[in-house]
Amino acid sequence: MEKPIVNYESLIRITKAISMIRDPEEIVLITVEGVTHALNVKGCALFLFSPKSDELKLASSFGLSDEYLDKGPVNSMRSIASSLESGEPVAIYDVTDDPRIQYPEAAQKEGISSILSVPMVIGEHITGCMRVYTTDPWEFTLNDVNFVQAVGQVVGMALEMCRVNKGLKDSIDILKTMRDPKTLKSKKRTPYEGVPKTFTKEELAETAV
Repeated sequence: MEKPIVNYESLIRITKAISMIRDPEEIVLITVEGVTHALNVKGCALFLFSPKSDELKLASSFGLSDEYLDKGPVNSMRSIASSLESGEPVAIYDVTDDPRIQYPEAAQKEGISSILSVPMVIGEHITGCMRVYTTDPWEFTLNDVNFVQAVGQVVGMALEMCRVNKGLKDSIDILKTMRDPKTLKSKKRTPYEGVPKTFTKEELAETAV
């Protein structure tokens, strides 16, 4: 699969869409669909960390089946734990042959080959993570990682503002104000509206002629 070239325009248009919204449901919808289309991958999911249960609670996803999302609780100590422990991105090239994957059989059945996990950090606290899923084996480039990190930082801050404005104690409480993540639908626009088109190297070459 031809990798798209993600540029500053992609980041600007996604973050601009996020900045115009105050509803956490809309924020996570715009984010997961925007990242999926910008990178031209299978899907994307956003999780919030629950310190009480040490679980990653699904806030929203795009491109993933309900069956995969219902595979079981995502334990922060078993599911790519090194990303949350270090606060750094972690890329999994082969989900079928990596001990850091909690549900390798479910991932394989879903048609997932590679995963990029990027923590969302606010100050000194990890509030959750964004995960990118690919159908083909994918060697994530520094450009890929930086892009997802930047979007993750923006959406993390946006959700933090929602938490403060709603007077919530913890980031995970935002989930209590939202509907079931698997049934979320945009109330104001389609999540993809305003998100950039991706370009391959060949398409960029054509536009430059």
